Amino acid sequence: MAASRTQARPRPPRRTLVGTVVLALTGALLAFLPATAAQAAPVLLSQGKNVTASSQENVGTPAVNAVDGDNGTRWSSASSDPQWIKVDLGSTASVSQVVLRWETAYAKGYRVEFSTDDQNWTSKYSTTTGNGGVETLNLSGDARYVRVYGTARATQYGYSLWEFQVFGSTGGGGTDPSGPITGGGDLGPNVKVFSPSTPNIQQQVDAIFQQQESAQFGNGRYALLFKPGTYNNLNAQIGFYTSIAGLGLKPDDTTFNGDVTVDAGWFNGNATQNFWRSAENLALNPVNGTDRWAVAQAAPFRRMHVKGGLNLAPNGYGWASGGYIADSKIDGTVGPYSQQQWYTRDSSVGGWTNGVWNMVFSGVEGAPAQGFPNPPYTTLQNTPVSREKPFLYLDGNDYKVFVPAKRTNARGVSWAGTPQGQSLPLSQFYVVKPGATAATINQALDQGLNLLFTPGVYHLNQTIDVKRANTVVLGLGLATIIPDNGVTAMKVADVDGVKLAGFLIDAGPVNSPTLLEIGPQNSSADHAANPTSLQDVFVRIGGAGPGKATNSVVVNSDDAIIDHTWLWRADHGSGVGWETNRADYGLTVNGDDVLATGLFVEHFNKYDVQWNGERGRTIFFQNEKAYDAPNQAAIQNGSTRGYAAYKVADSVNTHEGWGLGSYCNYTSDPGIVQEHGFQAPVKPGVKFHDLLVVSLGGMGQYNHVINSTGSATSGTSTVPSTVTSFP
Repeated sequence: MAASRTQARPRPPRRTLVGTVVLALTGALLAFLPATAAQAAPVLLSQGKNVTASSQENVGTPAVNAVDGDNGTRWSSASSDPQWIKVDLGSTASVSQVVLRWETAYAKGYRVEFSTDDQNWTSKYSTTTGNGGVETLNLSGDARYVRVYGTARATQYGYSLWEFQVFGSTGGGGTDPSGPITGGGDLGPNVKVFSPSTPNIQQQVDAIFQQQESAQFGNGRYALLFKPGTYNNLNAQIGFYTSIAGLGLKPDDTTFNGDVTVDAGWFNGNATQNFWRSAENLALNPVNGTDRWAVAQAAPFRRMHVKGGLNLAPNGYGWASGGYIADSKIDGTVGPYSQQQWYTRDSSVGGWTNGVWNMVFSGVEGAPAQGFPNPPYTTLQNTPVSREKPFLYLDGNDYKVFVPAKRTNARGVSWAGTPQGQSLPLSQFYVVKPGATAATINQALDQGLNLLFTPGVYHLNQTIDVKRANTVVLGLGLATIIPDNGVTAMKVADVDGVKLAGFLIDAGPVNSPTLLEIGPQNSSADHAANPTSLQDVFVRIGGAGPGKATNSVVVNSDDAIIDHTWLWRADHGSGVGWETNRADYGLTVNGDDVLATGLFVEHFNKYDVQWNGERGRTIFFQNEKAYDAPNQAAIQNGSTRGYAAYKVADSVNTHEGWGLGSYCNYTSDPGIVQEHGFQAPVKPGVKFHDLLVVSLGGMGQYNHVINSTGSATSGTSTVPSTVTSFP
């Protein structure tokens, strides 16, 4: 998003199995928490270790498949008795649990045996009445080798395991010779914790704002956290890389008789660059009756209760291009005014005044009726699947992270009654601080800890590997991860229920093939009951300096939820140029049944979104094509002029999207023609609702909206071309 933009104003699926007292210091804002011994889950010891078996059914079912972390690959044996599979843990460990994920061909009779020398075996479990499915066996003993010894098959086929998992502890400190990592601890110097009795709150909040107001590409990162209670006469202005949040379990636990404000005075009343900030879990009684939140991308307004109105435009009603609201209740009217587009999910509003181009609502009580393109409202009564973002809160004097439960066909806020979900003590989190190495972070994950990134910038020379189901990776204050030497910043295994939230991945100067990968290639496990989710996870390539990545985010796992992301190849700042911050693809979806709610992807050299998986759904999409394309030839896609902003692969049979928009602003060559904003196969199961393309001030033109459907944009009028239904 750049200041140069012109805007109209008003003004049968592929499936398989699957202590603490906070010290309030005058003149200081640090919150200290004593370290607490980790009550970590057992460590998965077997994954990726050396494994052998008595036999294998065929070349496609080797023993290694049972310890690869992929619930879609399996080991199977010859169809005779007995048969066995054995894993070498590498060193003697204290084993506490064995999990067997059987395929249909399971063992009716088998033993689980331990050995320290691969010669002498001790039976730890034995059955002749096995039921197959997922068997979780709580065992205890020391072993380097663990063997499953099958004595009676339940079917005519061999024994077949999707996964053979051994859990326990090594006691040797994993990859760190200094010993195990401790969970919990203090939250670091850039987490500022306030109580109603803290002196000089306004002065302290103002000091951070003055530092961060225009620091668009600076290194400052802050989280302002407010304990439950009432705060009077407070106006918290929020600048770059600053998050403000209440520490109650519900928004009304922390009330401001005052405001949380974003305006655009730093940029002469232009709000199109008010990125990277957030407000969460607070109740506001605005001083003048209406709170101002004039933001652009990557600025979520979540779990908020505004006891008045909400103004989404800057003072003076200058240019604005946001934005996102979720799980919030605004008692009064929301006025977007000059906002070009906005997405609101699972919320309640007292009214909505207008729209410029693209206002999308799903599961919003009080939303305006469907009217696209005039008025430009796309309204879904419910959100098909949603799960709110995890958040830090205080339970008495103890910090915990609340992980909200998944909802289906959601409507309205999640916190109207008793919040549904799980509370995790801080002792189950490695509290990551700047200077932490990737090796230490991965060791913490291997120990079974979750991750809480404190505000800061993290350079990492190895990939963060999230292998364990239900792991939470939560960032505070827009914690920023930079992969060095071209590594992938983070990979998530094809497991259930991983939650990634609240952080920014910033590409490094050496090209990374991918910045974030959800599931390995060819993932196939069914996660419908417990999907992995990405929430307020942002990607930046260039702007803060040179950065390159071929792919930003690749989603291979089925059923993933992408809830509010901004993937941005920078169009301003430093390290910006057609090849300087080269990034071909924004989001690539290979998994089936993936849902995107609030998808912002901009300026990539080729496809901004490329969707290859079946039954994908997107509710709200905002895009700009790359401003800096030097000429028509640079974006030629075979015989097609330009790469679509959003492409659905020709092989896809079922896909659906609501409220999708793409803009062009070809500042380097205004004569460039973009054939279409959207490209999709013409099939009964592929459906789009309420599409638009816009040429900003005539800087380039679209020939069509989707495929060869929809009229061309024309002249310098900045008027959208729309398609209400496709095909």
